[in-house]
Amino acid sequence: MPASAPSLSPEQLDELQSLLKDWLRLTGRTQSDLRRALRAGSIRMPVLLEELHRTYSHQGAAGLAERLCAIEAQWLAEEPGEDGDFAAAGDPMADSMGQLDLLLQEIRGDSGS
Repeated sequence: MPASAPSLSPEQLDELQSLLKDWLRLTGRTQSDLRRALRAGSIRMPVLLEELHRTYSHQGAAGLAERLCAIEAQWLAEEPGEDGDFAAAGDPMADSMGQLDLLLQEIRGDSGS
């Protein structure tokens, strides 16, 4: 086990925040939905990011990606059918899953250097 836990740089945290905002918008979800999925103490973005950073510190990039993908799978299983725009927007789930894949690749690329 390394002496220090892996940590996201400020730039990576900014990118993660942008990804989360886009992901929530594309999936028709809110920060409150993400708070519930993460079991975080607040819906504020810094608190959500802190929870995800904790996951990254303990499990690395793969653990972070797995946690986000598990949340995505949970949301897909819930099928929030009340938002008419959600269904009419094409395939936002495919777009958001693509973003999660890109995040994982980017984090792996950054940590592999």
